[in-house]
Amino acid sequence: MAIPTTRTCEEAQILFNSDMCKGCGLCVSVCKDFSLELIDGKVAKSGNPVFGCIGCGHCMAICPQGAIKIEGRFTSGTDLFPLPHKDEATAFGPYLKLLQRRRSMREFKDKPVEREILMKIIEAASQAPMGLPPSDVNVLVLDSAEKVRKFSFDYCDFLKGLRWMSSDWFLTLARPFWGKENDLLFRSFVKQMMSIFIESKEKGENLVTYDAPAALYFYGSPYSDPADPIVAATYAMLAAESLGLGTCMLGGVHPFIQSGRAAEKFRKSHGIRYKSKEGLILIMGYPAVKYKMGIKRSFANVDWV
Repeated sequence: MAIPTTRTCEEAQILFNSDMCKGCGLCVSVCKDFSLELIDGKVAKSGNPVFGCIGCGHCMAICPQGAIKIEGRFTSGTDLFPLPHKDEATAFGPYLKLLQRRRSMREFKDKPVEREILMKIIEAASQAPMGLPPSDVNVLVLDSAEKVRKFSFDYCDFLKGLRWMSSDWFLTLARPFWGKENDLLFRSFVKQMMSIFIESKEKGENLVTYDAPAALYFYGSPYSDPADPIVAATYAMLAAESLGLGTCMLGGVHPFIQSGRAAEKFRKSHGIRYKSKEGLILIMGYPAVKYKMGIKRSFANVDWV
């Protein structure tokens, strides 16, 4: 059995056309599962793969003769496309300018995000590097301000049942188990976040997702790498920015809807298929404000060793 995901537990099949193979060995060099070897000048399956073919497709993508095809794990020879020429790709200068122009946007025009735009964003995000294929990242699409608001208000109602998690008695009891840092995080941020979400909803205001015209919720599965939804959401954010939208990453929903019966009920009611280690909501829309200046950001440390 190959590496399992929610989509498949089978390894992919490697198909060879020996007549086309020239024995260049490029496929062997890029297969990090060690599934391939050259025998008598022709590519063949090796006897000592690490996991079995995971369907990454590197071998068929690099073969200059088209002598290899991968079938399985949601990969097929029909998925191949010619790589765009490097002159068509974004140069560093324009890419850096896109990043510098980006700011977290929470003020949007009362204008829907067109379905075609959302599809482009999802297509771009699907190209993100997401661990072992096939990707186990899932995307929940909220394609109108009404859907975004309902999701947010339902979440506020759900949070009411969790307010005990921010109470002083619970935080005092929990500190020895989850440490000083988590205690400070809950007391200085989570407690206030829960209160403002709930109280704003009671006033008819949406401070969870700011009534954005659209939102994409990226989440994984019990099998996925925790980083995968975050990487995909980042690709989606950059794609949305390149299409003239304002965006904002929101992390205040995902952690609270992972555990317990109430969380499971919330997930099911909104079509969220799995609980997962990590996830992010990306809100987006046409900006209602225009920033004049950017602000430099920095890492905590950059250590050259």
